[in-house]
Amino acid sequence: MAKSFSTTNRFFDNKHYPRGFSRHGDFTIKEAQLLERYGFAFNELDSEKREPVTDEECLFLEVCRGLREPQTEAERVWAKYTARIKCPKRFHTLSGGKPQMDNFEDYSETDD
Repeated sequence: MAKSFSTTNRFFDNKHYPRGFSRHGDFTIKEAQLLERYGFAFNELDSEKREPVTDEECLFLEVCRGLREPQTEAERVWAKYTARIKCPKRFHTLSGGKPQMDNFEDYSETDD
């Protein structure tokens, strides 16, 4: 019997997570480990480069296609990952009002 999500390749996303999944703060340590260990298989299934070979992989694809809500840890972490890379983080600034203007007096050179 085939094992679900079998792969010998580690998964890295240097574009969105150049320091690794665990060092970025979006994922727990367990989620980061799942992505690194099985993310290559998740990605190949999601991008249709690989055919599902188990019932678990078929259900995983249904989640990827939006046909059902994620139930397993694998489905939840992949859904979380794809949501993060589709919607980049918004940056917040500390300024909240009108720009501050220094009070400059109007000096003009006159011969008074």
